[in-house]
Amino acid sequence: MIELIPAIDIIDGQCVRLTKGDYGQKTVYSDSPATMAKEFEALGFKRLHVVDLDGAKSKHIVNDAVLRAITTHTGLKVDFGGGIKTDEDIEKAFDSGAAMVTIGSVAVTHPELLMGWLEKYGADRIILGADTRHGKISINGWKEDSTEDLLPFLKKYVDAGVRNVLCTEISKDGTLAGPATDLYKQVMEAYPMLHLIASGGVASKEDIEALDTAGIPAVVFGKAIYEGRINLKELIKVKG
Repeated sequence: MIELIPAIDIIDGQCVRLTKGDYGQKTVYSDSPATMAKEFEALGFKRLHVVDLDGAKSKHIVNDAVLRAITTHTGLKVDFGGGIKTDEDIEKAFDSGAAMVTIGSVAVTHPELLMGWLEKYGADRIILGADTRHGKISINGWKEDSTEDLLPFLKKYVDAGVRNVLCTEISKDGTLAGPATDLYKQVMEAYPMLHLIASGGVASKEDIEALDTAGIPAVVFGKAIYEGRINLKELIKVKG
C-alpha cells in the first residue's frame, strides 16, 4: 500500500501552499504548523514532509524553530527540506529533530557535498529532491532550471546508493490537476529499487489510488488537504 505523507510548507512561520512554486501565488492555511502537524498525527499519519520555503528562497535554513516545534510536540517522522546548502544547514536540520532531509539544489550545484553527506549520515537519512520542469531539474526554490535531465541525474545518485527520491512535477504542483503518474512510472521502470515519493497535483483519493495501482511507493500531498478535497479520516481508514 502506498505511503501517505501530508505536507506542510512554511513561509514566515505560517503553513502555506504555492501554485507551481510561485511565491506570488501564496495561500495561508494556518498560523501554526505545529498545531497542523499534531492534527495529522491525531488522524493516524506517521510521517510528515516539511518544506522551508523561506529557506529555499534565501539559500539557507530559516524556519528551524518551526521544525523544532513540530518535532518536539509530535512523534511524527519528519523529512525536512528547503535551504540546506552547507554542513551547518544539514546539522541544524538534524539537531532540530528532522529524521530525514531532502536535498535538491546541492545535488546539482555541489554534488561532492551531497556525496559526503551520504557517506556521513547514511542513505536512509537522505532524500534526493528531483523537481522537474520541462524535463530539467529545477533548483533554488524552483527559481532556476538546470541543464540536468531527470533520468541521468537520478542514475548518478542511484549508483552512489541513494534509494529515497522525492520527485515533483512543478507544472502540477498546487494545481489540483492530478499527478504526473506517467512520469513516476517511467522513473520506477528505470529504477525499481527506489522508494519514490510522488509530489504535485494530487486532488483526490482517486489520484492516490491511481498512483498506488501504478506501483508508486509513496505520495506527498498538501493543497488537496487544505482545500477539503480529501477526507483524511476516510483515507487513513482505507489504508488500514
